Amino acid sequence: MKRIFAIVTLITTTTLAIPAMAANPAHIKQLLSTGACAGCDLSGANLSAAHLLGADLRGANLQQAILTNANLEGADLTGANLRGANLTGALVTNASLTNANLTSVNFSQAQIYHADVAGAVLAKVNLTGAQIHGTDINVGGD
Repeated sequence: MKRIFAIVTLITTTTLAIPAMAANPAHIKQLLSTGACAGCDLSGANLSAAHLLGADLRGANLQQAILTNANLEGADLTGANLRGANLTGALVTNASLTNANLTSVNFSQAQIYHADVAGAVLAKVNLTGAQIHGTDINVGGD
């Protein structure tokens, strides 16, 4: 009996320690139908290959969101939280990432052209194979 209690306690403790990422389904629907979702909770949302041209995502929570191969051309992500988001292969052209949290974002194989990253947090960003032009993101060195 003590062993079962210990296992249940361990599982419960481990489960509670993992932060839940649950996008608001109504917010996902709003974004995909209108292209506007400022301040929305899209944390952990699967937006793979989404066409988000000119989307208004100012202040949105996109933490851990999956945006692989998404088209974010002209999107406004000013002040958005993209911590840990996966943007592998995404097209990020003429997008505003001003004051966005880009900590641990995976931009591998992404195309980042003329994106505004002024004031953005760029810690631990993965830029492997990314094409970067006209954007103030350094791949390394000075």
